[in-house]
Amino acid sequence: MAPCYIKMKDVNLYYPSDRYNAMTLKQEVFTMLKLQKRRELLEDIHALRNLTLEIHEGERVGVIGLNGAGKSTLLKALAGLYPIKSGNIDIRGNIRPMFELSLGFDLESTGRENIVNRGLMLGCTPKQVKEMEQEIIDFAELDQFIDYPIRSYSSGMLVRLAFAISTTESGEILLVDEVLSAGDAKFYQKAKNRMLNLMGRAKILVLVLHDMSAIQELCSRVILLDKGSIVADGKPEEVVHEYYARLGQ
Repeated sequence: MAPCYIKMKDVNLYYPSDRYNAMTLKQEVFTMLKLQKRRELLEDIHALRNLTLEIHEGERVGVIGLNGAGKSTLLKALAGLYPIKSGNIDIRGNIRPMFELSLGFDLESTGRENIVNRGLMLGCTPKQVKEMEQEIIDFAELDQFIDYPIRSYSSGMLVRLAFAISTTESGEILLVDEVLSAGDAKFYQKAKNRMLNLMGRAKILVLVLHDMSAIQELCSRVILLDKGSIVADGKPEEVVHEYYARLGQ
């Protein structure tokens, strides 16, 4: 079997300005009545700038940077959730994105029904979802609540269910965005152990995390983003040092 890889060449990605420039009916009326000034139109946001990156099988890559640097955008571009404007993304291997864990949840449906819905969204077959169902229920510690509508769940129960569904199956390429902190203190250690197991089984790991100690512990390579561009790429301790230097620490 050919090795997995990620190759990005001169990738540019923009957030379209129309989502920011759209006005509500109330704002339009206030502008017409001259109760407020018409806002200046915003330009498209250049989120990834001529980004070139290669990641090969066996690498554990941490992605760090200040808020708004493009970390989550990079992961979502790799997952195919955000279309790029120009450049090329070439990926070999099955991708497993792990961010926005509760995406696709229906608050009026039961926990069991949401296991099916979310599992299918993640690319599992109905048979695979059925086989995983009891393991998910047990890991999430929901017991009899699994057949209640999830609108009745506490925030902790929702987090446990979302995490259990999203981490039952791994992938060759694992894209992780800040899910290591899922759940309360009691659930954290169990969640951390499962995540470490998934990371160990993945052929490629791309990890976004604000915990620099964990980044250095888990990753063999780190890239530093600033305004959508890679400004440092190398050994974890060296790139983390550059990150702190840019913070003035």
